[in-house]
Amino acid sequence: MKVKNQVQLITYPDSLGGDLKKLNYVLENYFPGLFTGGIHILPPFPSSGDRGFAPLTYLEIEPQFGTWEDIKRISEKHNILLDLMVNHISAKSYYFQDFLKKGRKSEYSDLFITMDKIWSEGNPPRQEINKIFLRRTEPFSDFTIEKTGKVERMWTTFGKATPSEQIDMDMNSPIARQLLTEFMTNFSNNHVKIVRLDAVGYVIKKRGTSCFFVEPEIYQFLDWISELARSLDIEILPEIHADYKTQFKLAEKGYWIYDFILPFTVLDAILNKTSKRLKEYLQVRPHNQFTTLDCHDGVPIKPDLNGLYLSEDTRRVVDICLKRGANLSLIFSPKHKDPDGFDVHQIRCAYYSMLDCNDSAYLAARAIQFFTPGIPQVYYVGLLAGRNDTDAVAQTGEGREINRHNYSVNEVAQEVQRPVVKKLVELIEFRNTHPAFSGNFEVVECSNNELILTWTYQDLFAKLYVDFLNMSAEISYLGPNSRKIQIIDLLVKKDK
Repeated sequence: MKVKNQVQLITYPDSLGGDLKKLNYVLENYFPGLFTGGIHILPPFPSSGDRGFAPLTYLEIEPQFGTWEDIKRISEKHNILLDLMVNHISAKSYYFQDFLKKGRKSEYSDLFITMDKIWSEGNPPRQEINKIFLRRTEPFSDFTIEKTGKVERMWTTFGKATPSEQIDMDMNSPIARQLLTEFMTNFSNNHVKIVRLDAVGYVIKKRGTSCFFVEPEIYQFLDWISELARSLDIEILPEIHADYKTQFKLAEKGYWIYDFILPFTVLDAILNKTSKRLKEYLQVRPHNQFTTLDCHDGVPIKPDLNGLYLSEDTRRVVDICLKRGANLSLIFSPKHKDPDGFDVHQIRCAYYSMLDCNDSAYLAARAIQFFTPGIPQVYYVGLLAGRNDTDAVAQTGEGREINRHNYSVNEVAQEVQRPVVKKLVELIEFRNTHPAFSGNFEVVECSNNELILTWTYQDLFAKLYVDFLNMSAEISYLGPNSRKIQIIDLLVKKDK
């Protein structure tokens, strides 16, 4: 199995030191052997926006970050996970620039989605736009063709600018599949083991639908790209923000999925001092998931929690996080808001700050994540128990920058000395090495002020106990090298 049952790190190529060489230095000197399970390097490619998520190409590494040789050097000791934005590519890419010059005469014309591909009569009726799961006011942008002066309206799901920097690709076109094959082959040649299919839920455009996770066509695309990945010895990880039932469908078909529900359920348990909803969820969720608490975007709310939480439950947690410095991303489509108007898409905040910088609460949250079945991923800011970067938000006007602080090597050297970071590293080492995590998982019956999770393998075990009223937690375990039960106490003095 290419996916190791160990903790992975998520980081930008320039967020731990400044570039890929420094990233490797940080890994080797401050976290040696800690993330052999995987390093998810957020897009290191040439890009025109969205901090790498508007890629020009996947055949090159952005020179300011390094080269493919730097990626291969990191891969010598760590599995590498990279993103493939299957839904879109940069407006500055060679492919779209050629289209802008030549229009329908461009050899790349069929790569993109003009309105007539979906609506033969021209622009879509308003009632059909209202059905679409929007990520901006309207999912289209107008561009003028240099050669003819004709204005072409293109599908652009994402992007804050108008016209957008991210141009959707037509996954039904042979040229799109040819390019994806070229990109995936290049990944394989450069030792990439896992590819995250970013925004894959949006690749199917079909009139009269939400144009999000359109069945059965989405499965046909996933089957095609899965077969391609297997031929290249690559594992794929579809990235889909959708209600849990949609995610569970993918899991039932054998795909890895993201557990975008866990971050909120853990927050809910700690902030409201009740494990009721968390325990209910842990008992029904599929195990073939990548788990996170934090990432480069935010804690998912809608549509991920649809059907699991009432608006008043989520509002209570959102309000606490706002008081602790968070900002929000909101749902655009009226149809996808709650009847009472609740429209929060994600809470953007450092996870440590959401927990009021309480070390014990933070370590309890991480322990719950590590005991939850799946492959745990730790975001680099979370690894260093980082706080909100409000200066970055003020400077850029981008709310997500609150949890995207770039650490110098000197800053890393300072942060790893903090007790909370040392204890988190100990937790990661424990999760990576204890044999019980390859065994059987159980949510033990207990009061709603507590949580007890156990893993057992042969005569070995690991048990997590969390007391939400007193906000304390401990791990007891029996390992292969001792017949005496050991204790890891997660109670730490608050780090101001």
